[in-house]
Order: sequence, then structure tokens, then C-alpha cells
Amino acid sequence: MSDRRTSPPAARRPRSSTANEADPEDPEAAGPPDEAATPRERIDLSTLSIAGISRRHVAWIAAGLVSAWIVVIFARQAGDAAAASARAAQLATDNAALATEVQRLESEVALVVRPEYVAQEARAHQLGGAHEIPFTLDSKLPAPVDGAPGSASARLGAQVDRKSPLESWLSLLFGPGD
Repeated sequence: MSDRRTSPPAARRPRSSTANEADPEDPEAAGPPDEAATPRERIDLSTLSIAGISRRHVAWIAAGLVSAWIVVIFARQAGDAAAASARAAQLATDNAALATEVQRLESEVALVVRPEYVAQEARAHQLGGAHEIPFTLDSKLPAPVDGAPGSASARLGAQVDRKSPLESWLSLLFGPGD
């Protein structure tokens, strides 16, 4: 047991490639020369670095790859969370708009079921009362000209603002007056 502590392990030292040569420092190699050595005893590949890459380098590369993978997964999760948050905000806005639409439709239903509205729509389809005489305007008649009584351009009770030609020119040159 004390030999193992004082002498370095045999697996760490490269051995000679020939089985007949004995290493003076290695007590295990002092066996009979005709005994065949296993491939592991001949050359210990764990001590050789392949193309300058040691176990420590491989460990650093593996740690870097794992770290990069964790960062990519975290970024993906953060992106998914942001998209879900934006989707939730959009759904909340849509729900508010739908609630407003439902309220508008409910008020329209309340208007439509009123007897006054029903009677007015019945008159539009010539389904008025027995004492009413239905009438319509002939579609062959031309539309009234602007300024005619009852036309949309001349409202009842509207004041006409007439300007003289001089006032028109002055307002054009200097802007509208007070």
C-alpha cells in the first residue's frame, strides 16, 4: 500500500513498446521477459494528447457547449413568454372590443322590440293601421333641386350667410373676419 503512494501509477507513465525491455523504475515491468503484455500495458493512450487536445480542453469545450445550449433554451423560453404575454394583451383588447359590441347589440335589440319601432317598420312595409292610407313617392320623379323647399340643402330655420363680392375678396386676401 505504501508502494502505491510513493510511486506514480503505472497507467500515467508511457511504457516501452517492446515487451522485452524492462523499465528500471517500474517494479511491475520486472516480470519474466517471455510473458506477453496486454495492449493497455504496452501503451497508455490516456496520457497522450491527440492533436493538442487534452482532457481539460475537452471538458472546457463540453462545458461551453452545455452553457451555450442553456443560453439558447433560455432565450427561446423568454421569446415564448414574450409572445404569450403579447397574445394575452391582444386577447384582453379583443375581449373589451367584443364586450362593447355586445353592449351595442343589446341596446339595438332593446330598441327593435319597442312597439313604436315595430309600428314604424310596419308602415315602411305598408302594414300600417286600418285608418292609415299608405303612399309612396313616384320613383320616376326627378330629385328636387338645391334650395327647393324640403330639400336637404335648405334646412328649415337655417340662416343664410350672404356676403358681398367685396367681402369675399377681402376674406380671400386677408383671411376670414371676426
